[in-house]
Amino acid sequence: MGIREEAFYEGGPHIGDLILNILIGLTVVGIPLTVGSIVRALWLRYRITDRRISVTGGWMGRQRSDIIYAEVVKIVKVPRGFGLWGDMVVTLRDGTRLELRAIPKFREIYDFISEKVAAKNPTFAANLKN
Repeated sequence: MGIREEAFYEGGPHIGDLILNILIGLTVVGIPLTVGSIVRALWLRYRITDRRISVTGGWMGRQRSDIIYAEVVKIVKVPRGFGLWGDMVVTLRDGTRLELRAIPKFREIYDFISEKVAAKNPTFAANLKN
């Protein structure tokens, strides 16, 4: 019997990202942003558990990335949409970066991920204290 994972967050991007980009799409310049937000709303899904971060996305949701907290060395968060949602970039030991776009409750999710990474990676924990 395997170890059960507890999900902290499961879902897609914040609906505000879609609404804002549709409004911007009313201008010709904003059409690419609108298309991007529609694709994210349809096929991007996040699953953040006590053991890993899983991102399913790409065309028709056919790509999946899983990372474990022990591999994370850096997390950067940026508020978007008047702070209602945000983007995060998770950097791994090998230099690979995983972008998490338009995440609802991004501050709480950032704190949760940081706590899990600090428990698995002492170097990360030391950097948080500085």
